Amino acid sequence: MAESKNKSISKEKGDLKTKIRIKIKAFDHKIIDQASKTIIETALRTDAQVSGPVPLPIEKRKYTVNRSTFVHKNARDQYEIRTHKRLIDIIEPSAKTIEDLTNLALPSGVDLEIKMD
Repeated sequence: MAESKNKSISKEKGDLKTKIRIKIKAFDHKIIDQASKTIIETALRTDAQVSGPVPLPIEKRKYTVNRSTFVHKNARDQYEIRTHKRLIDIIEPSAKTIEDLTNLALPSGVDLEIKMD
């Protein structure tokens, strides 16, 4: 019984602050830095608190391909795709902040994941 009371109290305290978590992915690090800068400037313009951008580990996908078909098995090419990631938290956003973020024009090649907590 004591545990259930403690959980309900912590939930009440946690409900006071709303948060938007934005996860940005791109293949080029310059584009992702530019996109995160515009998101932060937009959030700060509407008086929201911003935490980030936090660089997350780079995802490296490697591919090995034979140079020629059927012969010369030892001759291969290796390719790598790097996916850069950033994490931005916007604490206590207003309605104006959310509206400005939805109408934001970001460069092509940038993927956004937005979660509201």
